[in-house]
Amino acid sequence: MESGTPGGSGPAEPGPRLRGLGGALQAAWASLLSGAQAQAQAEGGCCAPAVAAVLPAGGSGERMGVPTPKQFCPILERPLISYTLQALERVRWIKDIVVAVTGGNMEAMKGIIQRYQHKRISLVEAGVTRHRSIFNGLKALAESQPNSRLSRPEVVIIHDAVRPFVEEDVLLKVVTAAKEHGAAGAIRPLVSTVISPSSDGCLDHSLDRTKHRASEMPQAFLFDVIYEAYQQCSDYDLEFGTECLQLALKYCHVKAKLVEGSPDLWKVTYKRDLYAAESIIKERISQQMCVVMDTKEDEEHVGRCLEEMLKNELNHVKVMSGRDLQQVILEQCYNFVCVNVMTSDFEKTQKLLNVLDESNLSILYPVVVISVHFLDNKSIPFGRKMEDLMQIKELAREVKKRNILLCGLLIYYPQENLHNFMD
Repeated sequence: MESGTPGGSGPAEPGPRLRGLGGALQAAWASLLSGAQAQAQAEGGCCAPAVAAVLPAGGSGERMGVPTPKQFCPILERPLISYTLQALERVRWIKDIVVAVTGGNMEAMKGIIQRYQHKRISLVEAGVTRHRSIFNGLKALAESQPNSRLSRPEVVIIHDAVRPFVEEDVLLKVVTAAKEHGAAGAIRPLVSTVISPSSDGCLDHSLDRTKHRASEMPQAFLFDVIYEAYQQCSDYDLEFGTECLQLALKYCHVKAKLVEGSPDLWKVTYKRDLYAAESIIKERISQQMCVVMDTKEDEEHVGRCLEEMLKNELNHVKVMSGRDLQQVILEQCYNFVCVNVMTSDFEKTQKLLNVLDESNLSILYPVVVISVHFLDNKSIPFGRKMEDLMQIKELAREVKKRNILLCGLLIYYPQENLHNFMD
């Protein structure tokens, strides 16, 4: 087993936190903790139940029709599996994430972990089938290995490496249900009717779509339940089976609780799905904009006019004032407007760029920064205006190397017309 936890501070861990969940889910998490708390208090230990995740990522992606396994296919120049790992890393109560990859892809996976600064990731070698890969991940969690930081969890999540849009609320639902029932899995309504053909290629019978559901991921299990099931299951199951919930039922007589999943749990399977995933990612990172204002709180500040205009014109974009840049970074904002009034220097913009650079935010996605400068037209000679333009261009060229896209907007107007401008 390989451990993949690169050094450095790494990017801020983004996404929804438990504090952002609804009351019902908060109650579910409290219920999940309660049993572990009672036991831990009796034993004098910590109160949180141990949760780990296993991702089988050894597939060849034959249905994708491309030479690269689909989990390593790039979306916005970043491997698909990296998005899935990021989604799980957002959930702080998942202690360990075990990824099963083939020996031939082990070095590539280590490179992905290093480049995108993923944390809490351990690697194991995948088996020749999906079930064998999962079993290898479970064994890594169950058995003490030299130099391993893994420990046996109470609950384990099994998720697909090519389902990048899983959210914390769904993970919490299946973990909570697994804690109570022993096993749980996300389901979705069937989109198409399932039919059974006869041996001669004709319709034999069809299923009533309202009585059946599609089994999705994530699934969660009490670790002892699913590990025992894999230890008992036949070679036939390991070779040809795909449904983990069925193994828990067949070998441990544990009936899984079925949890309604969200539409975003779909699996990237075909080449066209890559384009759909890219569209979703672009939409998500464009939903928030941060306006970094000058230091003054004056309501007459010209930047206030720009901020209000953005709020009015961009109905689907949340506009924030960037008083606390670190908090904005934690909330995963990738679009910034930096407003400077009556100055052509780039001190404020440079400060923002430095914060973005230190956060490593641009490792994950391109960051867009628009540096806006309101300048008095009469006091700035033409030559200085050209110098300002060249300075923006040079700075933009420099930060592009760090995946930050900088644009400059110089707005010249007579200072005495400031109030007319704002009106």
